Amino acid sequence: MPELPEVETVSQGLQRHALGRRILAVEVRHPGVIVGPPEQFAAEIEGRAIVAVQRKGKALALELSAENQPPRYLLVRLGMTGQFTVSARRAPLEPHTHVLLALGEREELRFRDVRRFGRIRSCTPEELEAAFGRLGPDAQQVTEEQFLSAMRARRGAIKSWLMNQQLLAGLGNIYADESLFVARIHPLAQPGRVSARKARRLFKAVRKVLEHAVKLQGTSFRDYVDIEGRPGNYAQRLRVYQRTGKPCRRCGRPIRRIVIAGRSSHFCPCCQPRPRQIAKQKH
Repeated sequence: MPELPEVETVSQGLQRHALGRRILAVEVRHPGVIVGPPEQFAAEIEGRAIVAVQRKGKALALELSAENQPPRYLLVRLGMTGQFTVSARRAPLEPHTHVLLALGEREELRFRDVRRFGRIRSCTPEELEAAFGRLGPDAQQVTEEQFLSAMRARRGAIKSWLMNQQLLAGLGNIYADESLFVARIHPLAQPGRVSARKARRLFKAVRKVLEHAVKLQGTSFRDYVDIEGRPGNYAQRLRVYQRTGKPCRRCGRPIRRIVIAGRSSHFCPCCQPRPRQIAKQKH
């Protein structure tokens, strides 16, 4: 599932390839990925120019401008298997391509989503503010004070806390596992019981892991590609995620996998020792 580094990579690609360009035509091939009627969606964004790209957590927003009209935004969520790419209009359509946004006679933006959990929505500034307002601080922009404050008194698993988009926006399974490994914290530790020293270490680990992943254009396993259709390069740098049974890159012990709130969690039992008090698991 695309997380912050993957969505940030798409955002940067849009800034290079789409800023200043006008959406000349809209084709909705599968209405299930559009919020609202497809005809209304097309009417609200056709003819508008893309003048800015914003991101918060895993959500993208393209600001669309038209003369003598209030701005609108194209809010894009990639979901689990979504791809947002710029392609030649003459290029064959891949299966599961659901929305086409023509940027001229030669190129178009294509939204492809195998599982169709992603969504595209045309919205007003007020609607975008409300959507972004439901998210916690962006994991790449959060301050240390905000991060530590959000951890206080939390009793659930710290892995689940890191992935709660209302508390911290942008992290999913991959980068939560990787950040906890870098910080040497067990995924079942309780945020409110983590020492101040370890909490600050986790804050720095999150920022470090995300920064490195963005530089390498994110992680690809199967579906994720950047705006130009290229896979990310971070997979070979993963320390624990999906490395069950393989030797820890730090100590050599086998990486273990447990399930927390229905999601796989990968960790090193030596580098991330189990604390005396752990979060209770529901069975």
